Amino acid sequence: MAIRRPLLALVLACLLTTGLLAGPVHAESGAGRHTVGYDRYSLTIDGKRIFLWSGEFHYWRLPSPALWRDVLEKMKAAGFNAVSIYFDWGYHSPRQGVYDFTGVRDVDRLLDIADQVGLYVIARPGPYINAETDSGGFPGWLTTLKGKARSTDPAYLAAANEWLGRIDRILARHQVTDGRGPVLLYQVENELYNVKQSEEESRAYLSALEKKVRSDGITVPFTGANDARFTSGTGAADLEGYTVYPQSFNCAEPGKWKPVPDDYGQYRAGLPDTPVNFAEFQGGAFDQWGGAGHENCRTLTGPDFERVFEEANIAAGATMQNFYMTYGGTNWGWLATDFDYTSYDYGAAIDEARRLTPKYTEQKFLGYLVQSVAPLRTTDPLTTAPPDNTAVRMDARVDPNTGTRFYVVRHADSTSTADDRTHLALDLGAVGRYPSVPSAPGTDLTLAGRDSKLLVAAYRFGGQELVYSTSELMTQGTFAQPSGTGEQNIAVLYGRHGQDGETVLRYASQPKVTVLSGSVRASWDAGRHDLRLDYEHDGLARVLVHGGTRDLLLLIGDDQAAGSFWRVDTSAGPILARGPYLVRGGSVSGRSGEVALTGDTDRAGPLEVFTPQGARSVSWNGRPVRVTPTSSGSLSGELAGPRPVSLPALTNWRYRYETPEAQPGFDDSAWRAADHTTTDNPYWDGKAPVLYPDDYGFHHGDTWYRGHFTATGGQTGITLSATVTDHGAYAVWLNGHYLGSGGDGSKHFDFPASALRPGADNVVSVLAENMGHDQDRAADDSYREPRGLTGAELTGSATTVKWRLQGDQGGEKPADPMRGPYNNGGLYGERAGWYLPGRQDAAWPTVSLPHAEPTPGVGWYRTTFRLNVPKGQDVPVGLRIDDDAARHYRALIFVNGWQVGRYINDVGPQHVFQVPAGILRTDGENTIAIAAWGLDGSGGLGDVSLVREGDYAGPVSDSSR
Repeated sequence: MAIRRPLLALVLACLLTTGLLAGPVHAESGAGRHTVGYDRYSLTIDGKRIFLWSGEFHYWRLPSPALWRDVLEKMKAAGFNAVSIYFDWGYHSPRQGVYDFTGVRDVDRLLDIADQVGLYVIARPGPYINAETDSGGFPGWLTTLKGKARSTDPAYLAAANEWLGRIDRILARHQVTDGRGPVLLYQVENELYNVKQSEEESRAYLSALEKKVRSDGITVPFTGANDARFTSGTGAADLEGYTVYPQSFNCAEPGKWKPVPDDYGQYRAGLPDTPVNFAEFQGGAFDQWGGAGHENCRTLTGPDFERVFEEANIAAGATMQNFYMTYGGTNWGWLATDFDYTSYDYGAAIDEARRLTPKYTEQKFLGYLVQSVAPLRTTDPLTTAPPDNTAVRMDARVDPNTGTRFYVVRHADSTSTADDRTHLALDLGAVGRYPSVPSAPGTDLTLAGRDSKLLVAAYRFGGQELVYSTSELMTQGTFAQPSGTGEQNIAVLYGRHGQDGETVLRYASQPKVTVLSGSVRASWDAGRHDLRLDYEHDGLARVLVHGGTRDLLLLIGDDQAAGSFWRVDTSAGPILARGPYLVRGGSVSGRSGEVALTGDTDRAGPLEVFTPQGARSVSWNGRPVRVTPTSSGSLSGELAGPRPVSLPALTNWRYRYETPEAQPGFDDSAWRAADHTTTDNPYWDGKAPVLYPDDYGFHHGDTWYRGHFTATGGQTGITLSATVTDHGAYAVWLNGHYLGSGGDGSKHFDFPASALRPGADNVVSVLAENMGHDQDRAADDSYREPRGLTGAELTGSATTVKWRLQGDQGGEKPADPMRGPYNNGGLYGERAGWYLPGRQDAAWPTVSLPHAEPTPGVGWYRTTFRLNVPKGQDVPVGLRIDDDAARHYRALIFVNGWQVGRYINDVGPQHVFQVPAGILRTDGENTIAIAAWGLDGSGGLGDVSLVREGDYAGPVSDSSR
């Protein structure tokens, strides 16, 4: 196996820790084998240390492969060097032995894109993934399999090994270790802690999976997300990790914080021999039916949370951080577990419409820092004098090889909203082979409420010596001098707007200082050889220092100004660009002197480019940009914005009421007979017949039941038991007469005497909605809890009811294999194809929205519209429903055949549903079909409109053109 703990030679160790070999190395196809190692400090690839800065992305929540690249490029542009991906077993397997890895399930394509973008992949194929998805990622057919899941039960292991064998053969051909792709780490299982089984059972289970995966040819290190439960012994991963969500998921109170734990040393204590690994760290929060909405979740875990908590992780020595989620996406179809609604935006840094949020900018600040400052990869705790203000806390770390210090300063009460000022004594004494820096300076610092600052001191880079700065360092690199005859260092520093800052640099002799812009005061201390710069963070200041082995250009901005910078690393060196909405990538041509950039604009505006070598021209998305040189050594020009795009009004709605299944004359002879007298389901109460739709191969969406009995005249009603979860529902008819609706538990329905037909066949019709299966977080088979009807008993008679049922299209053999098993349930209109484009609906009556339907049951609304988005523009589009919450109905929303939303009018909170390009035809005709199910006389459908969620000019393409 190509896995080892590196025992580096002394010279190599010196090179690594001084950063001369720092930075990610990505495997190219056929480039040869690579060694993945680690020690207590960090991961290494071919002996080169990396700080793993990763974001979570789920391809199955974005069913548009053309947009996978968009999200991954946005992650890369923010400084991420890895992406963590769950692979959803149920998404690929509609029935046992059948697997689909084509179209929106093309994992090979996904991994190729990640490799092309330059992101390592942390592969997380389960078998169990949790992820707030149906059954925690288990396929529907597993609910009927005898044998306990997440255990060494032979029946379960056989099924799990079948899945692993299929997904592993794909992952194995994309591994870093054999030079064929980006897969760097492999997580075995997921969050196997706080479970209802012994540690011994869990270890045996993990060990069995590990043996299977290794036999499948997986050679990269195993990682875990088990809160460091299994760091040694049977079943232990190579690199265990923590799953940490400090603010939990109470988005209803976004201003209420839980504090940073006082003892972050616990994380190092749990992982003494491997890097501190946050396998999942809170990148947002999921919301629930009837919840507060994901914007509240984004506030709860906003930029202030990111600064305080992610810098606290660095203070704990972490060099592996994965943020869940970085892009959440959409629970389209019936992907969600029972408590989650369609949007899985998660309050993430990149929102569901793929827009960049202020959280993205904050992660970019830290992402650029950890990638460009190599000493962060090897640090030990440093004891230092505390701040003179006890309301402020400072944690310090030092690289034992270079002496570089890192000070994380925050409030002692991390939830504090007060502003505090304090004096800091920075310890710059001798460390290892590095002598002490003359005179340990002190500095004053202002700390805003709920803020944190990561300060860098005693840092040597590119011939410069940074003594300290009270500004935070975003990035640094070597670029061309204005004259084009040499090189200069550039460092980008930032701080809160209006706060004072100071930066101290050390030189052998007094340097020349030129303030190119902004208000900056320079002073020279000949005794200490220190150049001190004082300023206020306000816009962008530029200071050119002529000294050291190279000149130094300091770009000192407030948060907003610094957030406009983008760094692109190329084979020729880094490119620093400023201005556009997004810079995706770039290259430098030494022959032509051209810098070629790709990216997006949301408006017309400036572009400024700093290059690693003298450049004479710039192109943007393949088109030349007229540029002029600046005194800062950059090239400056203007970029065009997107062309205005308007969306059409949705009119010409056609409507048809369905629900024929409620009528006594409906032919159900081809439906599945509910004839099971026993079941392997652990929740079975022993009563027959078994009515669980899972037992008959119907796992997702709505299920119809029709129960036949011959009436004697004595039947007075029926008592139904059901499990439809908190916001699920079912509706009941007798011979076409509506009896009412119910939810979880048992409910009695009286039979109207006028509806009963003595001596004849009577039909009880029930429409039940499966809101999704539970997950299996506790490893207790809770994912197998039945959905739909669980029992039925006539009152007034012992007459037997013979039941038939019809569920999701084709059950485990979906009639729509392209969209797969999660797209459809068992509504009549779904079975008849009313959700598909091209359906002949000209004979349907036209209606205007809002529209009222007084008859309980399901009605379908259809319309078409055309879009003409200019080529080269990305216009995220949502579909919005507005209505009076007093109306009791729920709806399934289909666009071009894809179920993009589940809407409950009186529950919410979601009213806007994303329709990604690829599903949406951005240059052609689109079809909307909405199935609205009224539970009383207030059904129908409210106003429906299209919402433009942004307008960007850039290289994003979609498969609809």
